[in-house]
Amino acid sequence: MSRFLVLCVGLPALAALGIPAVGAEGDTPGVAVDKARRTVTIDARVAPRKIDDPRYKEIYPIEVVACWPFPKGQKAHETVVTIEVKPSAVHKALEALGLKPGTPVMGESKDPPRGPAVNVYVEVPGGKRIPIERLLVDKRTGRPMPKVQWRFTGSVLSQPDPNSEKKEYGADLPMTGTLITIFPVTNQTVFQTNLTMKEEKYVKLETNKRLLPKEGTPVKLVLEVPAGK
Repeated sequence: MSRFLVLCVGLPALAALGIPAVGAEGDTPGVAVDKARRTVTIDARVAPRKIDDPRYKEIYPIEVVACWPFPKGQKAHETVVTIEVKPSAVHKALEALGLKPGTPVMGESKDPPRGPAVNVYVEVPGGKRIPIERLLVDKRTGRPMPKVQWRFTGSVLSQPDPNSEKKEYGADLPMTGTLITIFPVTNQTVFQTNLTMKEEKYVKLETNKRLLPKEGTPVKLVLEVPAGK
């Protein structure tokens, strides 16, 4: 029996886990829901690009947009920003806007990840919102990351203890904490793009130092539901 039993998660599954639904704005510290503007805003910080730990000997290409900081974040060495909130809190906030999660994938898959599309921005000090694609560049060419689809897939549910039937929101488990992935390096996440592991071999991304504030700067991660969705 594998260590993790994975099942797609939705509102009924969250309820079964005893996680209350999001109600009024501000229910979850660090996550703000604006139903009028159709946005979810998350407190974040610009992540360090080099982890001060002997296990991380180099600066690794960016593979995720947001996750928990080191050492609790599984992808903290290759992220744009770090967050402190549980990924499931963001999942619930998006459901409060009427979105329904789709299905994540992991590794090489014949099917793409599914779910409603959102726009992803980083709001820097001063209030300017920058599309996340402009904050990432190809390491070799310096060109901005191509426009992609950011899909609200929702995380898988995981059974961390094979001797227990208890399931948990996979992205909330200790040493995971991934909110947004660029490539399907994990299905314990809330968002994925339409990029595949084939692109991961060739698309090596770095942060755009001209636009992104210095490491450690408090910023906001903004998820916007496009008009008509």
